[in-house]
Amino acid sequence: MSDKGQAGQEFEKGLEGSATRVASFDTHDRSPLARFQHALHANPAGVPLIVLSASLFIFGLILGEKFFTPFSLTLILQQVAVVGIVGVAQSLVVLTAGIDLSVGAIMVLSSVVMGQFTFRYGLPAEIAVLCGLAVGAFCGFVNGVLVAVMRLPPFIVTLGMWQIVLASNFLYSANETIRSQDISAQAPILQFFGEKINIGGAVFTYGVILMIGLVLLFNYILNHTAWGRHVYAIGDDPDAAELAGVRVSRVRISVYTLAGLICAFAGWTLIGRIGSVSPTAGQFANIESITAVVIGGISLFGGRGSILGMIFGALIVGVFSLGLRLIGTDPQWTYLLIGALIIAAVAIDQWIRKVAA
Repeated sequence: MSDKGQAGQEFEKGLEGSATRVASFDTHDRSPLARFQHALHANPAGVPLIVLSASLFIFGLILGEKFFTPFSLTLILQQVAVVGIVGVAQSLVVLTAGIDLSVGAIMVLSSVVMGQFTFRYGLPAEIAVLCGLAVGAFCGFVNGVLVAVMRLPPFIVTLGMWQIVLASNFLYSANETIRSQDISAQAPILQFFGEKINIGGAVFTYGVILMIGLVLLFNYILNHTAWGRHVYAIGDDPDAAELAGVRVSRVRISVYTLAGLICAFAGWTLIGRIGSVSPTAGQFANIESITAVVIGGISLFGGRGSILGMIFGALIVGVFSLGLRLIGTDPQWTYLLIGALIIAAVAIDQWIRKVAA
């Protein structure tokens, strides 16, 4: 036998008595807290859903039937409809690790364009609505190009766009409000999303139905389409996503353009909500949408969260606002509690992210 064969046999003899068990990773049982942490990491909407359920339970105990009526519960939906729609737009941007401070201004400008094109230029209301939607999409497209192509920070780009759109809104409208009576008489389609449907004491508006439809649609798109996976991948690590073949710039532009279009739909819904076209309405929608996103468990660092969590976050704000109002407390308590929730949500997000670290 050759020296090579003998060496091989000696090597095999050296393995006699060694462990033959397949290597495995750490198998010790996790603590209940660790399992809970992993469950929340796998289901980002879990925390806001728990908070929403708890707030409904607490206000239900305090207020009883005064709070748990079909009208009161659907009133919460009506109050958060506009914020919920803008929140969908904000969620898409935040999932890419960006932020859009211009969403509220784009929403209002789109509504002003719809009203002014109808009453100043005499265009058919349907055409004016399409023009308003186009303006919103164009503003989002400009944001997307500046962020994706020019590589400018999203915060700075959208801060500048917020100021530009806000000023354009006041300059173009001359701070003129179009009255509800005029819209009802001449262009009722502008108030379409404010029309109500009564089902057994529960009052729904078409704006609420639009909000729910958008949430379900984009929840499906983000979780079951290639585009949705690309959005998450860009938010998690844009360089790795690009190496994997994702067209990062194109996806980012599409996200911001889509966000602008959704904001325009929110502007149309806003007209239905307040009845009139006002250049001063909805000025805090950007802050309110970010609040819903943060409380809803969408990470401001991008790549983690869900649209369902955002709508739970918006509903939490709505429940606190209505509940505290029915109790008769000072409105400032609402802001205090919402501020505490925002800080707590960010702290919980950091704690959950440690699982993936």
